[in-house]
Amino acid sequence: MAGMFSTKGMYALRAMADLASHDGWVSLGDVSKRQNISRKYLEQVISLMHKAGFVESQRGKGGGYRLTRKPEEYKLGELLRAAEGNLAPVQCLSCTNDDICPQIDTCTTIGVWRDLGKVTSTFLDSRTLADLVRNPGVAE
Repeated sequence: MAGMFSTKGMYALRAMADLASHDGWVSLGDVSKRQNISRKYLEQVISLMHKAGFVESQRGKGGGYRLTRKPEEYKLGELLRAAEGNLAPVQCLSCTNDDICPQIDTCTTIGVWRDLGKVTSTFLDSRTLADLVRNPGVAE
């Protein structure tokens, strides 16, 4: 399994944690350097966070990005949903256009994937951005 989340999700959490670790307006260039994420890709990720209302921006000298809420008010699940679109572990559970899998009623594995999705969502919704900043690398 290559991974449940894309680099967009990973980088969204890293970028948001970086913003949470610094006071005031933070330049994207600084975040890019500290997190070793290409500026062009980081702009795409931050754009998703901005669209979701998680960050605000200010142009010009001394501008940049900053959080719109306190770090403890951001659930990791909501940040990942904004970056990834959803937290479904398999494509057939990420139905966004009424195209339900024709095998959903007879699929022997759907319960496993549904349960995994619930566990994943519950876990990520129980952790905040403040948890990342306080204890980097610790799952608690």
